[in-house]
Amino acid sequence: MIKHLMLYCMLFVLLETAVQPGLAAEVTLLNASYDVSREFYKSYNPLFTKYWKQKTGDDLAIKQSHGGSSKQARAVLDGLEADVVTMNQSIDVDVLAEKQLVPVNWAERLPHGSSPFSSTLVFLVRKGNPKRINNWDDLAKNGISVIIANPKTSGNGRYAYLAAWGSVIRQGGNEAQAKDLTARVFANVPILETGGRGATTAFVQRNIGDVLVTFENEVQLIKQEYGADRFDIAYPVVSIVADLPVSVVDKVVDKRGTRKVAEAYLKHLYSSEAQEIAAKHELRPRDPAILAKYSRTLPPLNLFTVNEVFGSLKQAQTVHFKDGGLFDQIYSRK
Repeated sequence: MIKHLMLYCMLFVLLETAVQPGLAAEVTLLNASYDVSREFYKSYNPLFTKYWKQKTGDDLAIKQSHGGSSKQARAVLDGLEADVVTMNQSIDVDVLAEKQLVPVNWAERLPHGSSPFSSTLVFLVRKGNPKRINNWDDLAKNGISVIIANPKTSGNGRYAYLAAWGSVIRQGGNEAQAKDLTARVFANVPILETGGRGATTAFVQRNIGDVLVTFENEVQLIKQEYGADRFDIAYPVVSIVADLPVSVVDKVVDKRGTRKVAEAYLKHLYSSEAQEIAAKHELRPRDPAILAKYSRTLPPLNLFTVNEVFGSLKQAQTVHFKDGGLFDQIYSRK
């Protein structure tokens, strides 16, 4: 009898503790993101966990998964239970929509097409810029070796290709001239790495090439890791806006019961504190005042959007990067 009474009391205490209001709950969140975002989210996650604790009283553990943007999208399709995805190109979220993991109108759920910040494509050159590489047509000159990731497998490479092509259109050229320049640029590409990280390794560690075409925010990481005295940055006359989209993975958050915190996690990326962190990591914030504040490292540039030149990234994918598309036509000799 006494033994039964003790068990009953213990069970009562456990139940009472479980439902007692005001006690902190422990929540976990998984963010599947692209490679170059790693350092930004290392800085952002503590900011958000502190905000969430103050707002709800809940302790939050945020886990990160990093890889190529398209590779991460495939991982989610294959069962990686990411509550949110933070990618470097919209088509990697669109593929999730095709499989009904997110709604087709995912880009309308947050401002700026659900892209809280952006980047652009710039040139990382050897110290002193000995080959005088300053614009897209310089990449097409004889004797220049250009490192660009494969546009068919890398968002980094895809934006680089579109930037070269679009630079001609934005400066009054026609499609034939754009195709010609882009073909001559890729004729100077000695190897096609599958991702941006591989392209960086080829240029920085293997010492291949005169110039690396890469995201603006990756330049800071390269200089920090390998030495600012080894490289310079060159800004082309015209370049492209690389929007960095985010989305809740609806199928996952509804299964795990994490929709509220996942939505807040992405919405808070637009806060002034998060926009400031983005600027410090050389991501271009949407807040114009913060962007202006960091004009030394994020200078005003002549930028065009994918939609302005190509209609959409999805259309560009179909015309340029599908099997047998324009990229295959200009690079088939390789």
